[in-house]
Amino acid sequence: MGWGDMEPPNGSAAGRSDTCFGVFNTSDSRDNAQNSIASPWFSTAFGLIGLCSNLFALCVLLSSSRKLSSRARSSFLVFLCGLVVTDFMGLLVTASVIIPYHFIKFTWAKVDPGCHLCNFLGFSMVFFGQCPLLLGATMAGERFFGINHPFSRSTSISKRRAWSIVGLVWGFSCLLGLLPVLGLGRYTLQYPGSWCFLTLLPDTGNVVFCLLFALLGIFSVLLSFIFNTVSVVTLCRVYHDRESVQRRRDSEVEMMVQLVGIMIIATICWMPLLIFIIQTVLQQLPASGQIQMLPMETQKMLLIYIRMVTWNQILDPWVYILFRRAVLQRVYPSLRPRPSILSLYPVLNPSLGRKLTAD
Repeated sequence: MGWGDMEPPNGSAAGRSDTCFGVFNTSDSRDNAQNSIASPWFSTAFGLIGLCSNLFALCVLLSSSRKLSSRARSSFLVFLCGLVVTDFMGLLVTASVIIPYHFIKFTWAKVDPGCHLCNFLGFSMVFFGQCPLLLGATMAGERFFGINHPFSRSTSISKRRAWSIVGLVWGFSCLLGLLPVLGLGRYTLQYPGSWCFLTLLPDTGNVVFCLLFALLGIFSVLLSFIFNTVSVVTLCRVYHDRESVQRRRDSEVEMMVQLVGIMIIATICWMPLLIFIIQTVLQQLPASGQIQMLPMETQKMLLIYIRMVTWNQILDPWVYILFRRAVLQRVYPSLRPRPSILSLYPVLNPSLGRKLTAD
């Protein structure tokens, strides 16, 4: 279907391009969505699985944090806790709007004529979408400096500073999500009429915001990949050193396994959507000002990619739950606690070594 094949949606509110109701054809979507991926039971199952997974992971995190004495591991758990809380709240907020729509089938133009609920839902999608990517890059950066430059600082990041960094990530993502409310782009209702997201139409504001959202997400994923790759190479190099082959510490390996797992999940779940957003808005630029509505194929593909993103919020907590030493030691009983990564470096002042090990 070409860009000019879409008929204007029914209703005066839906026909105006300056509202949040004019991006897809509501008259076609209600019938098609009944037997599609947008069924109420599909959304409900996704939401319940994700909420239970994150709640379970949060309980495990809180239990583990009380038993730790290592500041490096404690700060890492703070970042993980921020990630789990973000995923949990993201599922809770979005499901509280999307699931009732599927069962009630309310009319958005009547319930939300001022687009306030749509703007809130669109903000939530952007905020809770960017936060996990940025937190993943932050965690990878923290581990990169902790592993590759362990002697550049005498102590690890404290819990208070780690929570401050998480707060900064939340604040930055909040500002990003507020840009359409402040005038850069706009949030619009998406197929099948149950959720709102950024608008993939070729006017300047929407293009700028879409590219900003997508490029920032891609940059976060690539930054995580670079940091994690260098950290893994460093660990492999020092672990295979002849003098330190028997002097490993499973804690650093455990954190890196969890980080790599989070990165792989984020890449698989997010990159298709981010690339799709960039391709869609750039392909429309030659027809700027002529396209008032997305074709049905684009709407359906956007919904499929959003479903893939939802798996990121569901799988993230299981990376921590399954890849803990307590679990890995049951699968591989040969794993035993080892000395710190500081012992991997053959040249180290004894007094400095004792101080860093104590910290």
